[in-house]
Amino acid sequence: MADVLVRYFGAARAATGVDEERLPGGRTLAAVLDGLRERPSAAGAPSLARVLERSSFLLNEVALRDPATVLQDDDVLDVLPPFAGG
Repeated sequence: MADVLVRYFGAARAATGVDEERLPGGRTLAAVLDGLRERPSAAGAPSLARVLERSSFLLNEVALRDPATVLQDDDVLDVLPPFAGG
């Protein structure tokens, strides 16, 4: 399948209610995040928009900081909210 695989961890998983999903490629990280922010969170879960504000992102296992980066088909985007503990 030629889409971007988005994997959610911690609070992001709780907010979406899924471990992972596939989204169309060819959009920037900013556009993908804007679309995710518009979604309602899973019942009783933290706000997905709020979780995304505090999250970091990996693209194909490399830190991604530029919101203008275009996500390509077959990329893997990890959404990593802050983790507590050690």
